Amino acid sequence: MAASLADRPSSPRTRRPAIGINPLAEQGTSRSDRPQAGVLALAPLGSCPDGLAAAARRFLPPTAMGKAMAEDTHLQRPAPMALPPLPPVPDTTGQENGAASVELARFRSELSELRSRMSEHRTDLSEFRTSLSQHRTDLSEHRTDLSGERTEMSMRRTGMSIQRTRMSADRTLMSVQRTSLSLIGFGFTLYQTFDKLHDMGTIRSSAAPRNFGAALIVLGILLLVGGISRHLQFAFQLRHVRAELKEAGLVHGEMDYPVSLTLITSILLLAIGVLAITGIVFHIEVFGA
Repeated sequence: MAASLADRPSSPRTRRPAIGINPLAEQGTSRSDRPQAGVLALAPLGSCPDGLAAAARRFLPPTAMGKAMAEDTHLQRPAPMALPPLPPVPDTTGQENGAASVELARFRSELSELRSRMSEHRTDLSEFRTSLSQHRTDLSEHRTDLSGERTEMSMRRTGMSIQRTRMSADRTLMSVQRTSLSLIGFGFTLYQTFDKLHDMGTIRSSAAPRNFGAALIVLGILLLVGGISRHLQFAFQLRHVRAELKEAGLVHGEMDYPVSLTLITSILLLAIGVLAITGIVFHIEVFGA
């Protein structure tokens, strides 16, 4: 037994480089083709689909493990150690002291070599676990980096969403502006047309159409006032929300919040409508004779 243990060459322990586990290694394989229990096989990236392999190479962290995976290297868990039976305890009854000491020393040597082999195997397993732990640490750091990038993208999207909401409010005010312009323009045209026909003696009375035209102008003015007030209220609320998000660090707030040209145009149109209804009520030639 001692000779068999002594003659068996012990494999030198070399520290294995840390390497990443490819989660795509077992995709597309049957149960019989998969590695047996106790063996962790890492398939090279070349055996993965082209798109997945490219994505994996793109997002791997620039560490030793990522480089090892890119070079299609393999890492296997140390095979389970087949433990031989313990050598029998020698019977030194009736032997001389010298012979008994030699027999017991040989027995202790066999036990020591067995313990050494078991220690080497445990060391290999520890190195393997260390490599896996290092890889998990690198993956965690990589996920943290990706989370930071996703947070940055979310902040950018939130800022752009605020700007899109502001432009949507401008478009809503433009639709109110178009409707009000149509009412004011049609009412003023209707009033002036029938007023001129009455002045030329073409028609006897123009009170009804002129009143209808004036009512359209008033309706357009009221609609425009409501649209402007609602736009200002929403703009102030949006600015307040943007300031809160910027203070909380959820958006950068680097883009300017410009003055709405649509709002300025609506205010000018409101002034024109007020001048038109003033000229009709007080018979003033606001826009010329």
